[in-house]
Amino acid sequence: MKKNELIQKSFEIAKERYAAVGVDVEKAMTQLQKVAISIHCWQADDVVGFEKLESVGGGGIQATGNYPGRARNIDELRSDIEKVLTLVAGNHRLNLHEIYGDFGGKVVDRDQVEPEHFKSWMQWAKEKGMKLDFNSTSFGHPKSGNLTLANPDKSIRDFWIEHTKRCRAVSEEMGKFQNDPCIMNLWIHDGSKDLTVNRYKYRQILEQSLDEIFKTEYKNMKDCLESKLFGIALESYTVGSHDFYLGYGAKKQKIVTLDTGHFHLTESVADKISAMLLFTPEIMLHVSRPIRWDSDHVVILNDDIADLAKEIVRAEALERVHVGLDFFDASINRIGAYVIGIRATQKAFLQAMLEPIAKLREYESNEQYFERLALLEEAKGLPWNAVWDYFCMKNDIAVGEDYITEVQQYEKDVTSKR
Repeated sequence: MKKNELIQKSFEIAKERYAAVGVDVEKAMTQLQKVAISIHCWQADDVVGFEKLESVGGGGIQATGNYPGRARNIDELRSDIEKVLTLVAGNHRLNLHEIYGDFGGKVVDRDQVEPEHFKSWMQWAKEKGMKLDFNSTSFGHPKSGNLTLANPDKSIRDFWIEHTKRCRAVSEEMGKFQNDPCIMNLWIHDGSKDLTVNRYKYRQILEQSLDEIFKTEYKNMKDCLESKLFGIALESYTVGSHDFYLGYGAKKQKIVTLDTGHFHLTESVADKISAMLLFTPEIMLHVSRPIRWDSDHVVILNDDIADLAKEIVRAEALERVHVGLDFFDASINRIGAYVIGIRATQKAFLQAMLEPIAKLREYESNEQYFERLALLEEAKGLPWNAVWDYFCMKNDIAVGEDYITEVQQYEKDVTSKR
């Protein structure tokens, strides 16, 4: 039996099996097709960017490893993204940091960035059928230090306020060009390595900076704020904590970003979804995989991401939760890392969409807790992978492990020659 015939046959069996527990497989695949993942550009080049400024480390950013083939310029990065898109199903977005502008070899400091520096990105994305998202960039700059928007030094603080204002203006133009809101994420590393006695002061300054940044209202972009537990060399205190941004987001009705690597390892990010949706307009996800710390490992299909997807689907919040990735592993093939992470995220959402939720809710409402737990356990063994294989085949992309050889060939033909 040919592979496609086997996939088709397995799918038909899976379809019947799911129907027996009240799940419409076709509906689930239609839902999954609409989930647009915001693919992070910085996995392709280890968060280097294309600035001509003096590069300095710090800010809690560290890509580890030295696997050959890193993208060194815009053309190479775009080529890598184009290859990734041939190996994943669906229509996705591209998430850019400000340091990835098309600066034409010129020195453009971050408080001077303009929409024109991203016009070629807008045109390229349009040609590829993608939409763009954006991020301000506070790290890796001579004026970064330990504090940016929370810096008591007005000259430094004003520099970063201006930078962030300009990033919002860039995002507005992106959203206008693509006729779809550009989501602009604001994350700063501000904090302290050791014991801090002026915690309130720095958070008060950050609040004032944000108020200044958000004075101008836009129609074609959406603001979101990303917290962090700690940064490298800033382990004891983070100004922009989850509590800070959750309070600010609820008060100002801004989107709050949940990076799955920015919390205690025993803390459930999934549990935050239903709580935050009651008080914030939307949620932005940066899906990552922490190992012992915020290490930005490649996303895999584990319990954390499975639980996250289930909570979103159970809350019927697919329209209010935006899904983006945020990992940068320089120790393995970077194209392969993208494909593994994107596919793992899609698999998690497919599993969530195939959950027999109607019956589970019925059991819960009737206080039939044995039945609820039993069905949750049995659902783990339902043939979701047969549906996944069919979904890939239907989208005319590599099924199962077949993408490995395609990544290897791209490495042989392209990245190994860099």
